[in-house]
Amino acid sequence: MRKILVTSALPYANGSIHLGHLVEYIQTDIWVRFQKMQGNTAYYICADDTHGTPIMLMAEQEKISPEELVEKIHKEHSKDFEEFHVNFDNFYLTNSPENKELSEDIYKALFKNNKILEKEIEQFYDPNKKMFLPDRFIKGECPKCKAKDQYGDSCEVCGSTYNPTDLINPYSVLTGASPIKKKTKHYFFKLSECSDFLLKWTKSGTLQKEASNKLEEWFKSGLADWDISRDAPYFGFEIPDAPGKFFYVWLDAPIGYMASFKNFAEKNKISFDDYWKNNSESELVHFIGKDILYFHALFWPATLEYSGYRKPTKIFAHGFLTVNGEKMSKSRGTFITARSYLDNIKNPNFLRYYYASKLNDSMEDIDLNLEDFLAKVNSDLVGKFINIPSRTSGFISKYFENQLVPISNIEDEKARELVLGIVNMKDLVLEHYELRMFSKLIKLLMSQVEVVNEFVSLREPWVLAKNENQHIVNSDLHQICSTCLHAFRLLSIFLTPIIPDLTSKVALFFKETPYDTFSNIEIEANAINKYEHLIQRLESKDIEGMVDSGK
Repeated sequence: MRKILVTSALPYANGSIHLGHLVEYIQTDIWVRFQKMQGNTAYYICADDTHGTPIMLMAEQEKISPEELVEKIHKEHSKDFEEFHVNFDNFYLTNSPENKELSEDIYKALFKNNKILEKEIEQFYDPNKKMFLPDRFIKGECPKCKAKDQYGDSCEVCGSTYNPTDLINPYSVLTGASPIKKKTKHYFFKLSECSDFLLKWTKSGTLQKEASNKLEEWFKSGLADWDISRDAPYFGFEIPDAPGKFFYVWLDAPIGYMASFKNFAEKNKISFDDYWKNNSESELVHFIGKDILYFHALFWPATLEYSGYRKPTKIFAHGFLTVNGEKMSKSRGTFITARSYLDNIKNPNFLRYYYASKLNDSMEDIDLNLEDFLAKVNSDLVGKFINIPSRTSGFISKYFENQLVPISNIEDEKARELVLGIVNMKDLVLEHYELRMFSKLIKLLMSQVEVVNEFVSLREPWVLAKNENQHIVNSDLHQICSTCLHAFRLLSIFLTPIIPDLTSKVALFFKETPYDTFSNIEIEANAINKYEHLIQRLESKDIEGMVDSGK
């Protein structure tokens, strides 16, 4: 059996979880649940990213300490993830003693390996706020196209990137003051010296091909040394032997994966070194958005390499979420938070299923088309999948005391072939899960759902029920309805990593505990409980309410 440590990117603790975030956490959760159902040891580790200037300023605005702010947001995030059935083994905070210790140790190891450079730089400084300004807190005219009110790192109009000091007529977003240029001492990680190692590592099969190709652009332009320090005032960890200097959030954020696991490992008596020191027995898998590929595929592995830790086994990058074909927008009501979805639509199975139907192993963006979302979940989950027990279970309860005909006793050849055909899909189902080809998997399983529904329509159990011999134990009616319910149960087991909440109700219907292993495929249910509605249709008014609440 495999030993796998799986992470998702750390959500930043200055705002709510939204539907764009959930693409990643749902995708990762599906994959981890699949691994666990395979019998592999898989730990899903994450944390809130809690450091940086935005956190400090937001806390100041709310007149609370940064620690109080991140604790409040951590509770909100934890609740949202739990209600979407994102099942972390540990969801922690980067502002932790474990992260402080690991960040300092890694920095010292990098320093010892001559990978830290100290040099004087010039930055914009807000004389009113008395602080150096991060790029996103400076605005001005783009030096290329002259567009006004552009941020200090890139122009949203022409797409150019530049240094903040290149802006025309710059001003501080915090106070409106004209910033002044001021010199300061910073610490840099010598990424430029890691090119040979990274060129080899990024071609080792760890990355998707499109991610590897993207990195070639950065190698061609040359890797720049990475500024890993920030000046006080700053919410974060102070750099050892450097008073008033703090680790930049992007140094300690990925180390947060290690810190969260360390916290989990100590509580559960698991060896930290088995997963983070160089070895061949465990796997380290990161799920990330394509916008943070640079950090995870260049800066992060180089940091690990030169501080004595193992590198990731795989990095899976995904695309962005659009809503109705466009970027999420508050004015259009499509900047939708997890809480807004839960308050209006309520059923997380719908979003998990819809995302799975769109996701594959590429970095392509996916679109949440709200009309398609409504039609798809109602058609697939309500109109087809749940339609199977709603059409057949009543006859089992009414005429056969809730007992099913065992698969081996089904005499109808077509019926037995239908069930065994689903059983024999197991290897292909598991392959699709492993390769993250979730959209392919959904098509495969829904095609079988349609086959079962066609079988019901063709055999017409409602007509058979009028036959005076329906009380005979092995009647055609009993066999046909049992066939459909056996098929429904098998398909539910296959769908469990995607819609675990719904399939746990299915398990209860079959008088079983929630499905936690694919070996359930080899065991049959022999009875059912009286059928009760498993899900309700999604209504247009629910989506409208969600959109209205987002404006």
